[in-house]
Amino acid sequence: MTSPRTRPAVVLLLTSALAVVGLGPAAVPAAAATIPVGSGSYSDTRPPGTSGPTTNTGTPVTPKVTAAARNRPLPSNDWWSSLAFQRYGDNPYSTPMYGHPLTYQATAGGLDVGYPTSPSIVGDGRQYEYAHKRDLTIGLTGLNSPDTKADDWSDWTVTPYWSDGARTLRTTIGHGSPFVYAKGSGGNAQITTAGAPTVFADQGNVLGITVAGHHYALFAPTGSDWNVAGSTVTAGLGSRDYFSVAVLPSTGALATFKKYAYSFVTGSKVSWSYTGGTVRATYALTTEAKEGTERGTLQALYRHQWLNTTDALTPYTYVSPRGTMKVRESASFTTTQKASAVLPALPRSNGVDTARLRGYLNEAANASDPFSGASDTYWTGKALGRLAQLVPVAEQIGENGIRDKLVGLLKGKLQDWFTAGGANEFSYDKDWKTLTGYPASYGSDTELNDHHFHYSYYVYAAAIVAQYDQAWAADSAWGGMVKTLVRDTANPSRTDSAFPFLRGFDVYAGHSWASGHQGFAAGNNQESSSESTNLSAALVLWGSATGDTSLRDLGTYLLTTESEAIAQYWFDADEQVFPSSFGHDTAGMVWGSGAAYATWWTANPEEIHGINVLPVTGGSLHLGGEKAAIRRNIAEMERENGGPAVEWRDILWEFQSFADPAAARAKWDAGHAAYTPEQGESRAHTYHWINTLDAVGAPDATVTGDIPTSAVFTKGTTRTYVAHNHGSSARTVTFSDGRTLAVPARSTASGTGTGTGPGEPDPPAGNTFQLRSGGVLTTATGGTPGSDTIASGGGANHDGSPYQPLVYEARGVDGTRTPGAGTAFRLQVDAGTTVGLGQQARVSYDLTGDGTFDRTETYHYFATDPVAGWEEYTQARGLRTATGALGDLRGGTVRLEVWSAIGNGTAKLRTSTDGSVVVIPYS
Repeated sequence: MTSPRTRPAVVLLLTSALAVVGLGPAAVPAAAATIPVGSGSYSDTRPPGTSGPTTNTGTPVTPKVTAAARNRPLPSNDWWSSLAFQRYGDNPYSTPMYGHPLTYQATAGGLDVGYPTSPSIVGDGRQYEYAHKRDLTIGLTGLNSPDTKADDWSDWTVTPYWSDGARTLRTTIGHGSPFVYAKGSGGNAQITTAGAPTVFADQGNVLGITVAGHHYALFAPTGSDWNVAGSTVTAGLGSRDYFSVAVLPSTGALATFKKYAYSFVTGSKVSWSYTGGTVRATYALTTEAKEGTERGTLQALYRHQWLNTTDALTPYTYVSPRGTMKVRESASFTTTQKASAVLPALPRSNGVDTARLRGYLNEAANASDPFSGASDTYWTGKALGRLAQLVPVAEQIGENGIRDKLVGLLKGKLQDWFTAGGANEFSYDKDWKTLTGYPASYGSDTELNDHHFHYSYYVYAAAIVAQYDQAWAADSAWGGMVKTLVRDTANPSRTDSAFPFLRGFDVYAGHSWASGHQGFAAGNNQESSSESTNLSAALVLWGSATGDTSLRDLGTYLLTTESEAIAQYWFDADEQVFPSSFGHDTAGMVWGSGAAYATWWTANPEEIHGINVLPVTGGSLHLGGEKAAIRRNIAEMERENGGPAVEWRDILWEFQSFADPAAARAKWDAGHAAYTPEQGESRAHTYHWINTLDAVGAPDATVTGDIPTSAVFTKGTTRTYVAHNHGSSARTVTFSDGRTLAVPARSTASGTGTGTGPGEPDPPAGNTFQLRSGGVLTTATGGTPGSDTIASGGGANHDGSPYQPLVYEARGVDGTRTPGAGTAFRLQVDAGTTVGLGQQARVSYDLTGDGTFDRTETYHYFATDPVAGWEEYTQARGLRTATGALGDLRGGTVRLEVWSAIGNGTAKLRTSTDGSVVVIPYS
């Protein structure tokens, strides 16, 4: 089987076009052959006969940066990496870079800028692209630079630099920025358009033009004047050196954009926190006022961001390959998400036969070559991951001998790689400030590809070892080398002079990038998003096992953020991202320009659908949050494949178990005797996984525990609560629905939970449901009255379309349809003193609990008054739309959604009181 990391010449249609605190050793290696790190070491020179970064013809390259940036660690795997990595010797500028909404490409005369708004479908319908197409070039009169370099960068912005000896140009560009900020010397500002522009506004130093159907605003210093001559637009800068260009959502937006045209973005920074099951992240820009005092700005949020913020948004939107982007008028915004769950392993259950599992475990532990001949970093990593997953499983059934043997195998292989001078070692490159494992594979050396994929398995395996041997994981022993791999791939420090901040994780895009050079017409790419989240889950486990809460929380932030991006951009969970012309329900690869139903090495549907699932671990539970998308995904795979999986059966069985454990169990029962495990899988793990979920149910992402290593599973009306306590003292884990679970020290516990609290999912009985904070509908009464905040509509009209809704659900509901009766509700809402608000409700019924809503009822919105006090919104407002039909409920789900249909302000919705209830037409 060819590896999922293969990089052939475009299979895919893409030719279109200082010690750090808590992170280990000294930041800059000493001038010696071997750098000791605790009990381990790495080399400061590559092994003989190997290579570091090169052009496509094999010529060694160093980072293409200015003198000011020469000593800064380069975030080599980014959306703009081709500025700094000259992969193609005949292109000293860049390949297309996808910032969204704008796209860019550096050329001799400056920065080409485009705003692609119409997707193209290429490769027999297997790829959609919003490909870069130049609308205009931002430059200076006469500029003819021999190259472009990276001059400065921050978390999601970068500043390219041009100089031809007489003229210099810097532009600052970034994700979500509708502006390009330019600073130049030696010439006038010059905008060269792809065709003669149409001028729609001329205010002297402010010019509105339309090019190729897209509207742009040009802003020169006050007192200057834009001159249009054919397709060339120029303005003198006088004694100033700045100008800016913005893409406008409409010509009517010019005044708003003019307000911020001289507030130049100088940096970008994300900060995050984890508390009690919730991840919060703030994305902030720093600015400099070139004229006046305005320091605010405009930024466009991706779908995974605006779905998870309550911050006010403007009515302005942009088109992007990731769906609609929505604009915020501020220099910052904050997202809030329920943390994605991580467990060392699924819990013990009565669905697993101990004797059978013991046989499978012995088969794996006693193999003649447990590492299957793996030699390079990737395949060794997969073997480490395969064995690591079995350690806690063996312990569950009392097979401590097998457990200890597996731990010994992991230690031996990790220590071999963590020691310089042998057949396997890690080597530090001082130019690129990266740690590469040799033997390397799939461009991890010459192209700086995939470090986060490869090293995820090493950190994951080390975390499992640390769970059982704290001394081994100490910095003074082998933990220092583990942290050095972390510094290379997911360094949380911005001041470490040896490794960059979060090398491959794009905090604004919400996911990692795989290519180190980004040398493609389609931008950068990531295929196996699941191997990226494998690193994040490994950080959660490593940080928890070693008591490093900062690394634990970093892993939780990365995993939670990327899980939403995967749901939206790889699986199109809400069916709002992929163009209708694409015709697929999943993407094997996401590109800067779009996505592809493909992999790097095969067109086999099984691998296209499975590559974003493997490895299946206790860090994969986030996939269970989008069950309808999983069902669409499996159905498409079987259509494309002409039937159920044959090659990667185990991976796809496990994937199906996130949504339909019983169906996955049936496939295992029918096919387990005659399949070959995927190379990162084992019969022991697959058997344990599928049969455990069949017993306890699929992951339930609606409920979270107050530590990252906790999860909930639901089968019918029964929830199973699970948590692993890495600490040395027993603790009680509290879940968001009020249940608690006592967990002994260094142990996993599971059960139905104890205690009560707001939001506890009492078994539904009766047809009247109260709303409880935490997203629960319950037939219980007597809660303490409270309220939830309904997000602002941002001044846009959302009549009929849920926008950042409050969502409340009751699951496992049984009921017989009452003939002639209809849904009823009364909801206490309050807009305070804000005028012009209207709240809207939608009630949906999933009759069998299979994840598909059979009946949806949207009611006319309720216009609230600007007088303090609760008002009552009821079904008497009337149905706006209704789809589907009601029938009897058999383990079904009832969902209420409430949102702001109109207005620009938040409102309140009363909870835990008989004043806010939903009454369903059932008995």
